[in-house]
Amino acid sequence: MMNKEPEKKAAPKTAKDGSTTARLQDLQIKRVRTALFFSGAVTLILLILGFCYINDSEFAGIYNPFILWGDVTRRIHFEGFTLKYVMHTFGMLPKTIDVTAYLYVTVVGVILISIANAFITLFSRAFSKAQISKQLAPLSNMAQTAIKLSAEPNPNTVSKGYSPTTDSYDGKQIHNLESAIDSIMPDSPDAALHTGDKDLQSLEDAINSLIKRTRDSYSQQIRFVSDASHELRTPIAVVKGYTDMLDRWGKKDEKILDESISAIKTETEHMNKLVEQLLFLARGDSGRTKLSFEKFSLSDMLREVYEESVMIDSGHKWKISAKDEVIAEGDLAMLKQATRILVDNAAKYTPEGNLIILKAITDNNGAPTIVVQDNGIGIAGQDMSHIFDRFYRSDPARNRTQGGTGLGLSIAKWIVDRHNGYFEVVSREEIGTRISIHLPAVKPE
Repeated sequence: MMNKEPEKKAAPKTAKDGSTTARLQDLQIKRVRTALFFSGAVTLILLILGFCYINDSEFAGIYNPFILWGDVTRRIHFEGFTLKYVMHTFGMLPKTIDVTAYLYVTVVGVILISIANAFITLFSRAFSKAQISKQLAPLSNMAQTAIKLSAEPNPNTVSKGYSPTTDSYDGKQIHNLESAIDSIMPDSPDAALHTGDKDLQSLEDAINSLIKRTRDSYSQQIRFVSDASHELRTPIAVVKGYTDMLDRWGKKDEKILDESISAIKTETEHMNKLVEQLLFLARGDSGRTKLSFEKFSLSDMLREVYEESVMIDSGHKWKISAKDEVIAEGDLAMLKQATRILVDNAAKYTPEGNLIILKAITDNNGAPTIVVQDNGIGIAGQDMSHIFDRFYRSDPARNRTQGGTGLGLSIAKWIVDRHNGYFEVVSREEIGTRISIHLPAVKPE
């Protein structure tokens, strides 16, 4: 029934149908009528003012319109079927002019202008369809451009080389397009726009591409919420288990009491870190995280991270290479956070006593670059393309032991993306990993 409903309705001719074509026609006619009305009114006013100026200036001998307007008083009165125009100024006798003929000419002129406006309106309505089709023709070009700019373009549509004529879209096509859009079920997994009209194919493909990207974004959001719930479930279960154990035996057993307090404290810190990271990503995705860009010394920033790491983690050997002054432009606090994430990951997966190297360099393109290199366990080849995915873990048990949340590299990538930078990752299992952050080159003053 839904497919047959558009066929029962004829191509709309009035705005009562709610058709796009009819609405555009009525809007265009209203504009024409408004323009004609104001042009006629302005013409009539100019004629009347011109008549008054000619007679007033001749009567008073004054040709400055501003002085003339204040010095001459004028009035109009009827005497039977005649119209009199009376002028009076100080020191002169009043002068009366018979303007009946002018009145009749004005009335006839208004009638003729009204008739002409009516013909112009009818003429505009007759040709408005062609004009609207011409105005809607760029929709196809816009659709093809949208497909090219889409993250997942449709190669079949682009290769067709479709180029519409000026009459590509008529009222029935637009009406069918509206009906097809209204019939889309947004909660359906295979929701798509299908009009069956070849002329609308490029626009249809662009809308379907938008629907697909919206569906993928929604699926990613659902998966993100599901993963976050799963991550919070484990520490909550641990806290609940130790709380129950405390309730049963921990009140009198100091060993169980100490163990429970330590475990609850650890899990609470883990949940707090996870929630903070989730809030950071949520604010970033919603556009509420504002970055403050400034020029700063990347070398000094890396030295601060190095000194913090040496002070906090004495189990690893640390080395820094930042002799040359490297200048970068961006949000200092955010980039420092991204660097700390890389340093924390290097420390987690590098055995104690091994070396971790930090570098602040300028790459071959003159761009400031941060390098964090370790000789830890490395990254497996099948995991390389997923290391920046949220909650992705190659070995959940190992990550759980290390206290990771699976969000650190996602946050670092969000920060680097907002700086228009990119990552370079080189890793071999049991050999080590080198992760570089390449930032845009700083423009000279």
